[in-house]
Amino acid sequence: MESLIQYSGIAASVWIVVGIYTASLFYPNFSHSRQFCSELGAFGSPTQQLSPLINNYPLGALFILFGYYLVSTFSGHFPTAIIGIMVIIHGVCTWVCGFFPMDADPYTKKPSRSCSIHSWSGMFMILSFLIAPAIVVFSSYYQPFIRLFSLICIAGCAYFTFKLKAAFKAETVPGTYQRLSYGFQILWLFVYSFFVLA
Repeated sequence: MESLIQYSGIAASVWIVVGIYTASLFYPNFSHSRQFCSELGAFGSPTQQLSPLINNYPLGALFILFGYYLVSTFSGHFPTAIIGIMVIIHGVCTWVCGFFPMDADPYTKKPSRSCSIHSWSGMFMILSFLIAPAIVVFSSYYQPFIRLFSLICIAGCAYFTFKLKAAFKAETVPGTYQRLSYGFQILWLFVYSFFVLA
């Protein structure tokens, strides 16, 4: 069982790509460039029930398992244990985002209570995977490569988050920049997962 848990970070990194693509197949005319990933599970969407089942809930479990692995395996190393807690928070917030759907219209001026919870949870997801690589950057425990890679992922996420904000305001292709922004966080998790297993 422990041998499976230690690979859960890698599994989550792959699962999220496959899961979002699979759910989109059941959403007629879904646009990965113009629509947010969360619109797959939004109120009234064709995949409102399906998307959380194949994305949020199993993904949340995988994140939590990997976070548990980090905390339990590296309990003697405080920075890595904190990274594990960040991954657990990311997993819990992934569940919350699945349980509380966003509104059908992401541009609504008066979001529902569920959408507000979804948005706040999403913000904590982003923060947790900014704090985690930042810990790596400033910890001498880690090798130069993974520290530099973590810094690049933080910069990539920040840049595309800025582009996302502008695209959302202009109502152009926020979906593209959301995927690129979060993609840097998932890429970090994927590489970091291999690093701690080495």
